[in-house]
Amino acid sequence: MIRRFSTRLGRFLREESGAIQLVPFALWTPMFIGIIVAGLEMGALSIRHTQLERGLDAAVREVRLGTGENLSHDDLKVMICDSAPVLLDCDSMLRLEMIPMSLRDWSTPEQIADCEDVSQPVRPLRQFAPGTPNELMFLRACYKYKPIVPTGALASALPKDNAGYTALVSFAAFVQEPF
Repeated sequence: MIRRFSTRLGRFLREESGAIQLVPFALWTPMFIGIIVAGLEMGALSIRHTQLERGLDAAVREVRLGTGENLSHDDLKVMICDSAPVLLDCDSMLRLEMIPMSLRDWSTPEQIADCEDVSQPVRPLRQFAPGTPNELMFLRACYKYKPIVPTGALASALPKDNAGYTALVSFAAFVQEPF
């Protein structure tokens, strides 16, 4: 049995017909690895964004069904982070904006989300107004994270800040119920 194995191993090592297959293998392998890495990055991005949306929806639902208590910025942040356990370091990487919107005197909120640049000193909140009863509120959440492979095809296409973090933005709108 050992002799048969050594005979087959020797024949395999002397065989040269597979050498021609090395060139296509060397050319195609990096592309397939790039596709796999981009797929992993896209999956991680999708999971993070889904969890951010879920956390924001759960927090807004709690606000709408609440008993009229006035929640602070930190309370909403904790509610979102508790509903989204996948978001790592959520307390420090999540930034919220709550903007009251007037239906009679409509003005579109600023298009660019107020995301914290982690390489800069912490800025005060742009706007976080709890609102009055029957007022339309626009709540925007921005979560910063570092991509799995920052030099990958997908991650290099995403906008990043000076520290290499990219942002996921989610928003919700709701009406403050009267007390």
